[in-house]
Amino acid sequence: MSNLPAVTLDGKEMSLPESAVKDFGQSLRGGLILPADPEYDDARIVFNRMIDRRPAMIARCAGTADVIRAVKFARAHDLLVAVRAAGHGVTGKSVCDGGLVIDLRPMKGARIDPVSRTARAEPGLTWGELNDDLQVFGLGATGGYISITGIPGLTLGGGLGWLVRKHGLAMDNLASVDVVTADGELLVASDEQNPDLFWGLRGGGGNFGVATSLEFRVHPVGTVLAGLLIHPIERAGDVLRLLREHVDTVPDELTWGVLLFTVPAEPPFPPPLHGVPVAAVTICYAGSIEEGEEVLRPIREFGPPLADVVEPMPYNIAQVGADVVWPPGFHQYWKSSFLTDLGDAAIDTITRHFASVPSPRTVVVVDHNGGGAIDRVGEDETAFGHRGWTYNLLISTAWAEPADSEANIQWTRSFWDEMEPFRADAIYVNYSSDEDDLLASAYTARTRKRLVELKRKYDPTNFFRLNANIPV
Repeated sequence: MSNLPAVTLDGKEMSLPESAVKDFGQSLRGGLILPADPEYDDARIVFNRMIDRRPAMIARCAGTADVIRAVKFARAHDLLVAVRAAGHGVTGKSVCDGGLVIDLRPMKGARIDPVSRTARAEPGLTWGELNDDLQVFGLGATGGYISITGIPGLTLGGGLGWLVRKHGLAMDNLASVDVVTADGELLVASDEQNPDLFWGLRGGGGNFGVATSLEFRVHPVGTVLAGLLIHPIERAGDVLRLLREHVDTVPDELTWGVLLFTVPAEPPFPPPLHGVPVAAVTICYAGSIEEGEEVLRPIREFGPPLADVVEPMPYNIAQVGADVVWPPGFHQYWKSSFLTDLGDAAIDTITRHFASVPSPRTVVVVDHNGGGAIDRVGEDETAFGHRGWTYNLLISTAWAEPADSEANIQWTRSFWDEMEPFRADAIYVNYSSDEDDLLASAYTARTRKRLVELKRKYDPTNFFRLNANIPV
């Protein structure tokens, strides 16, 4: 091995001495992956296949000590750094060209206390893995509509998921976070220790350090009433109006929304629907099954639907239900915003644009977020301040072939532009592909000012810059 080409924080080309790279690799319990290693290409792949970046090295961190070593090595050599957990973020900033990837995937430890109803998770765990463990105790964590999503990225950006209306965002259920800061120091952030950092982590994403352990309050869940009510795409407008009709009356136990998508040829979808564009009501009722049946009766009777695949199931099974609609292996370009309203003009715009969708893998989502536990946390209690909106729109455009990128991106942007009259100046940071959207609408002006002050305190050189970045 000769000296290793790399890139500094400011994007300048450099060369790392062979001896320094060798010593660094030997110091890591999890090991170091370099471009010549056979596992390199697999290790750099992320969920969004539009992202094809080639880091100089990938530090496989087996524990917090490895994270500290990686941070200190990068600081000593002025290396560009990306931090990766599951790599599910659509921006792909968990991998970089020419820098060091701090790869947390080997860190999969979990400790569950069923008496205190808490769970401590290491950052390599996905939401599906954590909830599989919690299910043994009849408990569930509120975070992640997709089971392969990583825990720290989703949580620190907010944390929508299947229990959000009953129990709030994933970050609202955080009790503490262990964080390796930009100077390689390990801090605990909680209401009692470093409370300013704890405030900023809950919504400020990866701007302040690497989360090496997250402690959550978890909840009795057990069996939920979950699944899809699938309607013809021609009735998409009526299905969206059905959502609008019931948002003010459904209980917090119901987390739900509407999906416009093309049915994949996989279970639980019946074969006659394979390849058919549809509008579906997606449901997770976390309460008494009998009460849930009554709450859902008018929603299930509407139509009637082409297929009703709502049934009682363990919560950990419900959490994987949407995975088939958002599989890995596709190019992804997403736009998202909370909506000021869901009037007929907004509904007509949504349904009209979906009628021309260029890819059968694209999914358009309108979620009902408001009126539940999210709203019961004050706007200034965390860095996530966009709590008062009833609806959240996500255009998650996905396609298979690189040659189709331009058509799919243009379609998404055109859709987004036409939704401008109905969009709030507020976005959920985990749902957007575009840096400009994140800078403009991720935080209120008051929250942004406070986050900048925290950034100057905990990361004054912007060492952690590959994220929804808060410039200092």
